[in-house]
Amino acid sequence: MAEDIQGTIPSQEQLAAIANRFNREYQGDTFNLPPEVESMPIFREWVSGSLAANLSSPFWEIVQPRKRQSCLDLGCGVSFLIYPWRDWGALFYGQEISVFAQKTINSRGPQLNSKLFKGVKLAPAHQLDYQTNQFDLVIATGFSCYFPVTYWQTVMAAVKKVLKPTGVFAFDVLNLEQPLAENWAILETYLGAEVILEPMDSWKQLIRQSGAKVTGQHSGEVFHLFKVKW
Repeated sequence: MAEDIQGTIPSQEQLAAIANRFNREYQGDTFNLPPEVESMPIFREWVSGSLAANLSSPFWEIVQPRKRQSCLDLGCGVSFLIYPWRDWGALFYGQEISVFAQKTINSRGPQLNSKLFKGVKLAPAHQLDYQTNQFDLVIATGFSCYFPVTYWQTVMAAVKKVLKPTGVFAFDVLNLEQPLAENWAILETYLGAEVILEPMDSWKQLIRQSGAKVTGQHSGEVFHLFKVKW
């Protein structure tokens, strides 16, 4: 049986700092970092764009969206413009805290497929203003590391409410055992979004406490992806 756990909520200042870090990257702004950071190999990979492949969590390899399924992508960025949602035929709902990403995808998404694209809301991951049992799949990749596990208690509870009883939640966490993880965390902190180094055992405990069960996993170069069901 799931424990009655009470999570925390991030401050507006913390959310604004994370949103600003991604607004700047999406807009192509220049980041002026200390020489010792710019000399790191991972910084050069980030600048060249080659780092992106190591940061991606291919959720579709463990839970591919299916035709007419309702899918919510938390912290979606511009994923509807990148991932093959049109091939999957799944209904896409997005949520973001980056104003630039939200406006960009809301402008371009309907042009790609107005039937599948259901819009992107500007809100953090714990504020899920949707119907109960609305979604077949909820995705949250690439941003759990900016918040403590205690916040994800709140997120997990919110996700559980909007998932169908047969629904799946796919989310990734920073894997501190991977060689790239610590240097990536240093880089992100200098880019303006502090990374919180939570051990893997804390995430596994969170899943158990929420009452969910792990039904699939995928280990990447930086992030570890979980597929869970309640």
